Amino acid sequence: MVHGEVWTIKELFTYPNEYIYWSIQIVMYPFMTGLVAGAFVLSSLYHVFGIKQLKDIARFSLVFSFALLPCAPLPLLLHLQQPLRNMHVMMTPHFTSAIAAFGIVFVTYGAIVAAELWFLYRKHFVETALALKNKANKTAYETGMYHLNNLLTLGAHDISELALHRDEKAIKIMAGIGIPVACFLHGYAGFIFGSVKANALWMTPLMPVIFIMSAVVSGIALCMITYIITMEGRKFLAKRKAAACPGESCADIESVELNVIQMTAKYLLGFLVAAITLELLDLIFRGYTAVKSWDMLRRVIYGKDFYNIFVVQYGLGNLVPFILLLIPGLTIRRAVVGTLLVLLGVFMMRWNVVIGGQAFSLTFAGFMHYHLPIIPHDMETFREGLFGALFIVTSPYVLFFILNKIMPVFGMKESH
Repeated sequence: MVHGEVWTIKELFTYPNEYIYWSIQIVMYPFMTGLVAGAFVLSSLYHVFGIKQLKDIARFSLVFSFALLPCAPLPLLLHLQQPLRNMHVMMTPHFTSAIAAFGIVFVTYGAIVAAELWFLYRKHFVETALALKNKANKTAYETGMYHLNNLLTLGAHDISELALHRDEKAIKIMAGIGIPVACFLHGYAGFIFGSVKANALWMTPLMPVIFIMSAVVSGIALCMITYIITMEGRKFLAKRKAAACPGESCADIESVELNVIQMTAKYLLGFLVAAITLELLDLIFRGYTAVKSWDMLRRVIYGKDFYNIFVVQYGLGNLVPFILLLIPGLTIRRAVVGTLLVLLGVFMMRWNVVIGGQAFSLTFAGFMHYHLPIIPHDMETFREGLFGALFIVTSPYVLFFILNKIMPVFGMKESH
């Protein structure tokens, strides 16, 4: 069976070899890379630009960005028909294609985030290693954590004021360098689509910029909702056991959570306005120029995909959360609903670009419809179906839980 035949339904006049080849995993790929870039940009608002109101969420978003990083290429890995060849991109990077350049950008960005995290947590590694070293009757877990933290110090045990000041400067440098690299990491995904001359919907120079801006929006929104869930979990544990948050009451946690979310929502609104403006500008420009393919694109945008684009993406995903977050007196519940709708809007933008771009035949006289496989009956329908997408979505949270054991995002005092 041809790849794509299971989930493709054809209408009117299409070529025999035309199918929806790029399915849900190719939708998830730019969505996940966007989350990585957006989370890093959020952390850099504090580390580079010194926005002190975002101090509490900056450390959180940086660790979360690192947890998202290895999950970004997973959709491509699941989509590949020969997955064992995926390491060739990483081991033989070059700039002859956008995908090949991904190897250089991905490794560079990963090294920058890892270096920034090391400088940020170096004091913690040293103090934890010293505390466990001097502890008698260590458990197997404590012994393992001692060796791990001692290894992570990389032999740099100096935690004097001068050394910590140098760490602070290094953090700012890494964050400053990381912002353009993070944007390029996701911008090249938009470059891949925007440079496809054979597809009328994708070919636009604004595509990389639109992808970058919506990436920042999605990353900030995901960090907000994850931060809320984590803080709500801390409050729940504090009620169950007072020792779960020593020296800090549930009221204190709630106050910190609300202040951070309200401040972060202001920056989310700014990036959301920029993303919406760029997308609408691209749509208006297409209609104004009305090139040869516009008749087919108009049937797709205003006909076949009208509900997905204007109702779900622009309506529920952009307009409704914009109003919810703009109304004064933002509450946690309203922030949860707003950020979830923002994530829905960004995901639908990716869906409409990837799936909508394949919806019309190259004959310009037929259409193809994609039906997401829900119940898998073989490995292909699992990888390219609902369960494959859910696997991608849940993976970063598992990694974040593990990383939080090594690099705690709460309960630490700043070293500077």
